[in-house]
Amino acid sequence: MPGAVLALRLVFDQWEGCAAMTDTGESVRARMLVSGRVQGVGYRAFTCRMAVARGLTGHVENLDSGQVAVDAEGNRGVLEEFLSDLKKGPVGSRVTQVQVEWSRATGRSQDFTIK
Repeated sequence: MPGAVLALRLVFDQWEGCAAMTDTGESVRARMLVSGRVQGVGYRAFTCRMAVARGLTGHVENLDSGQVAVDAEGNRGVLEEFLSDLKKGPVGSRVTQVQVEWSRATGRSQDFTIK
């Protein structure tokens, strides 16, 4: 029976996490420009994983300038946590600057993608 209790606890913990991601607060948009060593180090895949884990929508793409552009929508508090992830980046990256522009959500994306 202890295995069943553990499984139930895991399901409950996952449900609590999902509830936190679907906060009823107003959705906003954050457009971010990330500078540093952020191309060729798995930064876009890292960004996508972090966004999906937090229930955000939008996309991430490399720019010809060597920077990475991120356009994400969701709850402001969740986006601020996501921003903290982006400032750290994956192993092998070195983020020197993240510029953020906040605006109203557009609702155009249904998921988070890598361009």
